[in-house]
Amino acid sequence: MVDFFVGLAPWQQALIGTLFTYGMTALGAGLVFFFKTINQNVLNLMLGFASGVMIAASFWSLLDPAIAQAEENGDIAWLVVAVGFAAGGLFLYLADKLIPHLPIGQDRDKGDFPSYLRRTILLVFSITLHNIPEGLAVGVAFGAVSQASHPAVAVAAGISVALGIGIQNFPEGAAVSIPLRQGGLSRARAFAYGQASGIVEPIAGVVGALLVSRMTAILPYALAFAAGAMIYVVVEELIPEAQQSVERKNHTAVFGVMVGFIIMMILDVALS
Repeated sequence: MVDFFVGLAPWQQALIGTLFTYGMTALGAGLVFFFKTINQNVLNLMLGFASGVMIAASFWSLLDPAIAQAEENGDIAWLVVAVGFAAGGLFLYLADKLIPHLPIGQDRDKGDFPSYLRRTILLVFSITLHNIPEGLAVGVAFGAVSQASHPAVAVAAGISVALGIGIQNFPEGAAVSIPLRQGGLSRARAFAYGQASGIVEPIAGVVGALLVSRMTAILPYALAFAAGAMIYVVVEELIPEAQQSVERKNHTAVFGVMVGFIIMMILDVALS
């Protein structure tokens, strides 16, 4: 697989990677055809697993290469990575503040829209918002390939980012479509909304790859930015949602985080 990717342009690599992550979103949304509800412990486990995957991918596939690239560029590595990481988190914080936002799984009724319509719009939009930096993360990872001294290693890192984000997109797709089905939408419409939240990823991925592959100086900043955005999503959305309706002494979400982190760490280290 790595050899196949090495022969492609970075934007093509990013497109394939993000089509995979989008496909995982659609696959998760497709659960609505089989289930109208999902056990809370199962959802907590899936969200916890996704959190662990994203935390591991943020370091091994994004921050670690960002530090190495900054050192190669002769920059102060810790400063470059700190600035990029903070910028990624700040970007999503401002987006959350400036744009109507509905955390995963919550059912709010505000404004003049009918409740189900507003719930649908905000739920899909909140996931779509998160998918932009996730798509950028994949694009940035593959964009680094053209500037890497060892392209095969860089491609492996990009593949691991795509795998990690794809894995965490599966429960996100289900977290959109199944609540919408519970809210009264047909299975087809719930699926359509659920998968639509991932369409932005291929667009963001290609844009990220094109930008980074043409501007060497911004690569470490871009990698750290993507990591900061991913960690923000984990802390702001996935982990709090995984802890919802958790009985005392129920550690399902915690075990999910641990397992997801271990699996992603193994993938990253093994592929690199």
